[in-house]
Amino acid sequence: MKIVDLRSDTVTQPTPEMRAVMAAADVGDDVYGEDPTINLLQEISAARFGKEAGLFVPSGTMGNLIAVLAHCERGDEAIMGTLGHTFLFEAGGISALGGVFAHIIPNQADGSLRLEDIQAAIRPNDVHQPISKLVILENTQNRCGGVILTPEYTRSVANLAHQNGLAMHIDGARIFNAAVGLGVPVTDLTEEAESVTFCLSKGLCAPVGSVLVGSREFIAKAQRLRKQLGGGMRQAGILAAAGIYAIEHMIERLADDHRRARMLAQGLRGLPGIEVEIDQPPSNMVFLRLSESLKLATSALAGKLLDYGIKPGVSSPRRFRLVTHYWIDDEGVAQTVDAFQRVMREVN
Repeated sequence: MKIVDLRSDTVTQPTPEMRAVMAAADVGDDVYGEDPTINLLQEISAARFGKEAGLFVPSGTMGNLIAVLAHCERGDEAIMGTLGHTFLFEAGGISALGGVFAHIIPNQADGSLRLEDIQAAIRPNDVHQPISKLVILENTQNRCGGVILTPEYTRSVANLAHQNGLAMHIDGARIFNAAVGLGVPVTDLTEEAESVTFCLSKGLCAPVGSVLVGSREFIAKAQRLRKQLGGGMRQAGILAAAGIYAIEHMIERLADDHRRARMLAQGLRGLPGIEVEIDQPPSNMVFLRLSESLKLATSALAGKLLDYGIKPGVSSPRRFRLVTHYWIDDEGVAQTVDAFQRVMREVN
């Protein structure tokens, strides 16, 4: 039986072509700055985002942590959404390791943070309070349904932050999904940000890694922080080669993942016991919510779906997340719809 793994786009594996360039990669000691493939990846990444420099890091979580530590001192504050990855899914690293306070404000249904909420969260110059240093946006916004923040909105947040002396960081784990979804250059979504992280190992299919981009001064500071956090790597050009291939060959095809997410949503719409949260998913995620009348939780339903070869993502006891990616084809979408139809008939 074919397994259709929709838990996340992090389950993607390198393509055969990617494995070939990894095997042939020129390598050196990156801590000494001597790995030519990593150097090239960092240069390509910075150029793609219109920034001065880039830094290859083992994960997006480390990239976000480094960015916050580079922008903030201990006791400072970073403003972010209640549904942001940095707040929910990075083990409290900015506080545990950096002494940086997370000031959370509500994400709206479209993934945005209201400008008035950001303004209200910025601290006055008061010795009793933390110093506001940073605003963090996430694009695409995962927990809001893979929704996309627009260039106009991103610029408005940057303008507000800069008017108040704050920097802006974008957690762009899936920023290329956002750019492809809107049909705009990625720079339209990031040009006003002081720093951006983007992930190579989700929809782009590389096995490991993210890149943090920003000014030369910022990246020099980030490089020292990466070393402090244990992220210095040696002959990691083997991994960077996959990242270069991903940037050069895997971005435009993300539109196929988006198309299949819409196919999946259409196929599941109207099934008894579940609600498709967004009828036309803007990127590669389909969120399903169980109806109140359904007695089983998502974990139990996931076990039944696995009998048909489907691995859904369980976001909560009443919510599924299904993520399309390179290894999900049209046949996999059809298999998923069929499995849900069978299971929902069984339990209703």
